[in-house]
This record gives sequence, C-alpha cells and structure tokens, in this order.
Amino acid sequence: MTKKLALLTLLILSVYGFSFAQAGPEKQIRKMLAEQTAAWNRGDLDAFMKGYWKNDSLLFVGKNGPTYGYTNTLNNYKKNYPNKDYMGSLMFTLLEVKPLAKQLWMVLGKWELTRNAGNVSGHYTLLFKKINGEWVIIMDHSS
Repeated sequence: MTKKLALLTLLILSVYGFSFAQAGPEKQIRKMLAEQTAAWNRGDLDAFMKGYWKNDSLLFVGKNGPTYGYTNTLNNYKKNYPNKDYMGSLMFTLLEVKPLAKQLWMVLGKWELTRNAGNVSGHYTLLFKKINGEWVIIMDHSS
C-alpha cells in the first residue's frame, strides 16, 4: 500500500510541477500580447513591435505573402496602418496558448480592428521562442 501511495503522490507532484512550469511562459506570453494590444490602441507601432524578434529571420505571413525581417515587418505595418483611422482599436481573442517544446510556444487567435476606415478581422498563428531569456514572436501568420 505504501508503494502505491508513494507512486500516486509522485504522479500528482509530476503533473503539478509540469503545470506550474508551463504557467510562467504562458503568463509572460499573455502579458506581452496585452502590452501589444495597448500599444496598438495608443497608435504606437514601434511599441507594438517590441514583442517581435529583432532579427532578419523573423517571418510574417499576411495577405501579400511572406515578409522576412523585423524592419521589413515594421515598415509594412507603418505603410498599411498610416494613422489612427486605419489602426482603429485592436482586440485579440486567444483561442489556444500551448507549448510545442520547452522553448517554443504557439498562440492561435482572432484579431479584430474596429476603425473609421471600416472594420476588419481575421485569425493568426504566432510562434514564440525564448531567446536570450525573453519570449519573442519568431513567426506570425495573420489572415
């Protein structure tokens, strides 16, 4: 009976430990997305981009196909959303936030812009990777 109790206790602690370990990255990722939303809604694209990997290998896939690089992605945002009428108010709805590996997480969600230039919405998939101790978006596929 003692072996069974010890095994059950170990199993419970393992599940709890795994859940606790996953809570840190998920909390950080959700916080980053909330900060991005706030930056967008202030009209601050530079602050919005702080969640993205500042690297030429960043991949953004949108309606016009793939864009590589942090600077190119930021420039596209500035071109497509030149003012508050086009930026409007952003809302993210998170559908899934889950680990794919220890240092790699996926977010699936819906985005909605309420704006003077006409409301638009779509879905996105983000890949987050922990690089140099920080979670950053390394790939964004938005449609």
